[in-house]
Amino acid sequence: MHEHSLMAGLLREVEGIARDNGSRRVVKLRVALGALTHLSPDHLREHFEEAARGTVADGAALEVRVLNDISGPRAQDIVLESVEIEEP
Repeated sequence: MHEHSLMAGLLREVEGIARDNGSRRVVKLRVALGALTHLSPDHLREHFEEAARGTVADGAALEVRVLNDISGPRAQDIVLESVEIEEP
């Protein structure tokens, strides 16, 4: 259930960026995976692919960087670092 909540938040953010830029498709996004999220990059990709189906991020490439600082302020988060959108 925790993964579902993380994916929902990430997709809301991505969809908002696409909408604000008049785009209907996200091509690529880069995220940082907090040290305490309990997800591996591969597990994150699986959840992302499932959650993104039918959204502007469907089929988008996902680049994942892992954060190692367990005491950092974003240690439990998936941090959206950048979004590449298809031009409108």
